[in-house]
Amino acid sequence: MDTFEKKSAPVGFDNAKKHLQPYSGYYSNQVPLHDPELTETDPGTPMGEYMRSFWHPVCMSIELTDTPRFLKILGEELVAFRDKSGRVGLLHAHCVHRGASLEYGSIQERGIMCCYHGMVFDVDGACLHVPYPKGEEKEAEKFACSIRQGAYKAFERHGLVFAYMGPPEKEPPFPEWEGNFTVAEGDELVPYSNFQHCNWLQVQDNAADNYHPTALHAGKNVVGGNYQGTTFDEVGAASMEVAPDMLFVPIQNGRTLACAGARRVNKDRLFVRVQHQVMPNLSLHAYTSEDGSAKKHFSRFHIIRWTVPVDNENSKMIGWRVMGPGIDTRGICDKSLVGYESIDFLEGQVAMRRPERFGKYTIDDLPPIPSNHRERANYKDAQYAPGDYEAIISQRPIAIHALEHPTKFDAGLYAFRKMLRDAVRGTNPEATPEKYAEWLRDLGGEPNSVCCGNVLEIPEAETVEQEVVQRRKVLRQMVSLLTESIDKKGQARADFVRGGMDAIEKSIGE
Repeated sequence: MDTFEKKSAPVGFDNAKKHLQPYSGYYSNQVPLHDPELTETDPGTPMGEYMRSFWHPVCMSIELTDTPRFLKILGEELVAFRDKSGRVGLLHAHCVHRGASLEYGSIQERGIMCCYHGMVFDVDGACLHVPYPKGEEKEAEKFACSIRQGAYKAFERHGLVFAYMGPPEKEPPFPEWEGNFTVAEGDELVPYSNFQHCNWLQVQDNAADNYHPTALHAGKNVVGGNYQGTTFDEVGAASMEVAPDMLFVPIQNGRTLACAGARRVNKDRLFVRVQHQVMPNLSLHAYTSEDGSAKKHFSRFHIIRWTVPVDNENSKMIGWRVMGPGIDTRGICDKSLVGYESIDFLEGQVAMRRPERFGKYTIDDLPPIPSNHRERANYKDAQYAPGDYEAIISQRPIAIHALEHPTKFDAGLYAFRKMLRDAVRGTNPEATPEKYAEWLRDLGGEPNSVCCGNVLEIPEAETVEQEVVQRRKVLRQMVSLLTESIDKKGQARADFVRGGMDAIEKSIGE
């Protein structure tokens, strides 16, 4: 846990709450250690081993070109490629022969050839070819059988490359949430990947922080009207700038967390948005641009996002935006701005803002991701109109939990941290990798989510006190309804939930 050696106070100084005195920076200028149990993900660490028990997206499909792609994931140096037969490989970067990096290798019809001595490795790590002199083929075959390049199983899905980096004998099912992630007819999963210059956990914390849009995404907080193209006031529209009542409920035997928020749209409608945090690093988000102008029951996924550690001080926010008329009822999303180091709904989500300035580009044409956020060409733009990226990475490369002073509305991220700790320590047996995999198998690999966006026709109560009670009652009933429906499937489930929401509207209205 977080510890540090306390500084000795000057003689005669009152030790009690000295850090609360005026100009008392001296008494709070030491930085404790970070929380390694939850933040560090290198091989052999508690969280690193836990994370290796799950499937993760490691890059976008467009990153696999005619040359290998160097990656760092969970502290490991890797090379991803698609061989000429179309198979995806994810190998340890350094050749098992003499250590040259396979990022300089040549992609073959089957596998990849190391540039240094011509060793060829298959996608499963098997050595396919050793370039011995003619007449020594048996020696070459014997040597090839004695080595194997480190490899991880990988596959492509909707423009993302997923990998399993744990023990092969313990491979879990790939979780097909709601049978391929619930996309309405005419909608599609559009992949994106955004680099984050900080530890993975503070990025994941932000997904459980449903309160920050009231400040961070509010146009009124942009300095001097310097929007710089950032879509403030369109992230959830005005309804997202209203401070919500929140309810956080661990569900599915403590493997996931329902994060429900109720915001008043106007005197006649209540916007209830339910996010879903899934251990260890998946988050499912409802429509980001809801304005609450019309009744809406059980609108589903808009963002499907994994926070994948690169190393202990860097991470990726990688996943899909659901695009199309089914989810984007206001028609304001822009598919052309969703991709590698770009996102459409808020430029401040990424290190490189205003991607449109680069025009049409391929993966190899993109400028490098900045190594230091204060050295970006658009640093002052970010100061005028900061977004999630700035708020998250500015918490230090690894956030120091011991220095935090949480409030009531931080309850979601603290609940999720506790769930992670219980899972890693085994104090919640249902969230251990073995039980998690067993749960997925029992569900045929298709668990259900409670993620949804809803606009309920519920009139505002007569007093502020009554309105608070009413909103919180709606939240409890909403989460109860969604969890009651969790084992139902398809249209039967949708009908059940929508019927239940009609009943909530009627009961509250009465």
